[in-house]
Amino acid sequence: TLSEHLGALVLSPLNLAFLVQAWILLASTAFVTGADGWPGGQLLVLLWICCATAVAQAIGWTVEIIRRGEHGVAIVRGVGVAAALVVLGLQLSGRLVPMLNAGLTANLAAVIDGSRGAGAVVLVALALGVLTAGAVVIGARPAAIALNRPPRDELKVESGSHPARPMPMSDLAMLVRIDRGSVWRSLPMRRGLVVLSLGPGLVALAGGMAWTSVLILPGLVISGGALLFGVNSWCLDGRGVLWRESLPVDPRTTFRARARVLAEWLSGAAALTIVLASVRAGLPTPAQAVTVLCVWLVITVQVVAVAMSWSGRGPFSVDLRAARATPAPPMVMVGYSSRLALTTTLTALLFSATSVGWWWLSPLLAVPFVAWSVLRLRRAERRWLAPAERAVVVMTVAA
Repeated sequence: TLSEHLGALVLSPLNLAFLVQAWILLASTAFVTGADGWPGGQLLVLLWICCATAVAQAIGWTVEIIRRGEHGVAIVRGVGVAAALVVLGLQLSGRLVPMLNAGLTANLAAVIDGSRGAGAVVLVALALGVLTAGAVVIGARPAAIALNRPPRDELKVESGSHPARPMPMSDLAMLVRIDRGSVWRSLPMRRGLVVLSLGPGLVALAGGMAWTSVLILPGLVISGGALLFGVNSWCLDGRGVLWRESLPVDPRTTFRARARVLAEWLSGAAALTIVLASVRAGLPTPAQAVTVLCVWLVITVQVVAVAMSWSGRGPFSVDLRAARATPAPPMVMVGYSSRLALTTTLTALLFSATSVGWWWLSPLLAVPFVAWSVLRLRRAERRWLAPAERAVVVMTVAA
């Protein structure tokens, strides 16, 4: 249990969301403090990040204790929905930002910019160090309690009963049904897809984003969704891939079913985000509406093609049944997430420039993007159809 607790802390920076926010915070601090005060400012920000991470993990383990208790799932979901409604109400009433400005971080910002002297920097640094160490030590106890309790969601999935349904009319329909069920019954993927689709949409709903900002959201959601299993899509089968390969089905059908299911989940999550964001974004102009649809389509095809290519070139053997499972090792995931985020963000920014012009500019720009992605997807399919390449993927995933 101690290794789980400490390992999660150590691996926290190997996360794109963590890294991007940390980089932005450090860069902003360097800009504010200038050449004279940046060493102390950077030190305080790094200590603040460590302290916030350790405290958040201790709180997370405590929530996990409740969730694994009797009626714990319902309690945690109820509290989460209530907290989201409270934050949304504060934002709509205009009281959220003043409340945040009145918190401890405002005093920390005053120390960072050097307005309270070097002595304050030293005292705050010592306080943050003590708080971080205390949170790490204290967090080990709820971690031990949580990990010694049975995981209710995982056990429910493992022991669930799924009655047989009528046979589909084609091999493709059968494989698509199997893949859809595999994604939905995997706890980390189900949670991840729900969070990715609802989270950015609710933020956009609370903040009242304009359509020019909404254009960025599909790329973030789709690239994040691909990291749940798409970058190593064949690991979805686990050892069952040996059974799948024994079926009298054309390998091309297997590949197209997996790519189709991946596209369905990613496009569906992004569509839900766009719908939520559109509530307060107002009525889009024809150019904006067409641009959003083009961005949604282009990035979906783009990410599916990239994910299926990576899945064939770099398969990994992982167990996606655990709640904290990832489809690849941490350092590989950092590389995947960085490349996907950069590509999708640049694509969205390029299309956003066409949202202020004629409506036909976005479809015209989308043609080469879609054509290139389809060509890349065909190359990935040819790799899968090669018996030697497919055997390497199957044996690696089933290991």
